[in-house]
Amino acid sequence: MNKIVKLTLVLFAFGAVVALLLGMVNMVTEGRIAALEKEKQDNAMQEVLPSSGYEELEYTGGNPNVLGIYRAGDAGYVVKVVESGSQGSVEMIVGLDKSFAVTGISIIKHSETSGLGAVAASTGADGRAFRNQFIGLTAAGVVKDGGTVQAITGATITSRAVCRGVNDAIAAAKTVG
Repeated sequence: MNKIVKLTLVLFAFGAVVALLLGMVNMVTEGRIAALEKEKQDNAMQEVLPSSGYEELEYTGGNPNVLGIYRAGDAGYVVKVVESGSQGSVEMIVGLDKSFAVTGISIIKHSETSGLGAVAASTGADGRAFRNQFIGLTAAGVVKDGGTVQAITGATITSRAVCRGVNDAIAAAKTVG
C-alpha cells in the first residue's frame, strides 16, 4: 500500500510540473500568436478587397458564423466567417463590393483533409481556381446542389462549407450596408 501512495505522489508531482511548464509557455507565446493571427487576417483582408483602412462595424444579425464585418472604405465590405467543414471549422475572409458581389475569398484557418479539402485554402493553381469561381457571385452553391461552383473533387463537404460562408457573408453585409 505504501508503494502505491509513493507512485501516486510522484505521478501527481510530475503532472503538476508539466502543467506548470505548459502554462508558462502559453503565457510567453500567446501575445506573439495573437499578433501573427491579426497579421494573417489583415493580409487576407488586403488580398480579397484592398483598402487603405477597414472600419469594424457592429453586426446584430444573429448568425453565430459571422465573426466580424468591416467596411473597406468606399470599396465595399470584408466579412470574417466560420463554417463547419468535413473535419472541423473553415474560417475565411470574404470580400464584397458595394453591390455585394464577391471580390475574393481567403481561407485563413482550417482543419480539412490534406490533399482534399485543404485544396480550398492552398496557394496552388487548384486552390486559386476553386476560390476564383466565386468572384462576381452574389449567391453561391455547388453544381450538385443546383449552383454554379464546381466542387473540389473528393471534397464536396468543404466546397459546400465555403459556399455557405460566402452566402453568410453576403447576407451579413446586407444588414449593415
